[in-house]
Amino acid sequence: MVGRRSFLLPIFIFGSLLAVAAIINVSSGAPEISLQELAGIILFRTGSELQLTVIWDMRIPRIILGLLVGMMLGAAGTLMQAAMNNKLAGPELLGVSSGASLAMAAVTVLHLPVAVIIHPVIALFGGLAGGLCVVLSARGSRGTAGMLLIGMSVSAILNGLLIVLIALATSNDVNLLYTYLLGSLANRSWEHVIRMLPWTLVVLPIAFLFTRTLNLLQLGDETASGLGVKVLRARILILAVCTGLVAITVAQCGPIGYIALIAPHFIRSMLGTLDTRQVLPLAVLAGGVLLVAADTVARLLFYPLEIPVGVWTTLLGGGLFLMLLVKRQRGGNNE
Repeated sequence: MVGRRSFLLPIFIFGSLLAVAAIINVSSGAPEISLQELAGIILFRTGSELQLTVIWDMRIPRIILGLLVGMMLGAAGTLMQAAMNNKLAGPELLGVSSGASLAMAAVTVLHLPVAVIIHPVIALFGGLAGGLCVVLSARGSRGTAGMLLIGMSVSAILNGLLIVLIALATSNDVNLLYTYLLGSLANRSWEHVIRMLPWTLVVLPIAFLFTRTLNLLQLGDETASGLGVKVLRARILILAVCTGLVAITVAQCGPIGYIALIAPHFIRSMLGTLDTRQVLPLAVLAGGVLLVAADTVARLLFYPLEIPVGVWTTLLGGGLFLMLLVKRQRGGNNE
């Protein structure tokens, strides 16, 4: 078990980072708001009508949505990596994000008469279909490399189908898809937060029910099976939960890559343990904070021009993924 002091350290670090990122995000931009004015607006709702509108209707909902989305992605990454016993696994590498994106693109391009409230369900089925293709195809594979290759192949096929849909789309549809597929928190409101919150309150607690099973799966399939775990069924159930976690984020913000990959790695490195009971709650926190921090950079670095946050997380996460892959390859050669 991890000591209390070691467990509290990541909470302090990520809590401090969240506070700093949130203050910078809320106070910066046009109009620029001083810390004194910000305190008055938050605590007493004082200030001009423009300031109140910008803070309460634009910037605060964006931060809350980023926190919720990051939390869901952090949980999804932790579950997927432990279930696959593969520290390089993630929704973007195992077909879940690609499947959900393809489903949402199909709704846009084909102009399907689907209510906005049903979009998370459409994304859910798309992500589940993509993830199941990988799980079922990888049943006979051995080692992490085989599963990664299968996941990348399925994702490549789904992305190819997505390109076909884009080629069939009108110019207006292409513009909508372009903004959506980059992954962004821009122009989000309380309406998006309200759509997101019920899924977070329902699906996120379910993830914590699998901590014991995940710890057993990390011992290897044979050991887990010997301890009474039905491995394939457990993986499919966990994948369904992961898909539920990811689908709502894709439906509301588009695919935001690599937060699910990065957050669990940070926490495992800080705690020095693979115990999902310890890693999962902190990875949830880390995912939310990392996305809020990344969105702050996305909004302000080239202000007033804004580069979608999905671009920044992909650049950072892609570089980290390459480093992890090279490190693992060298480790394998040394064994």
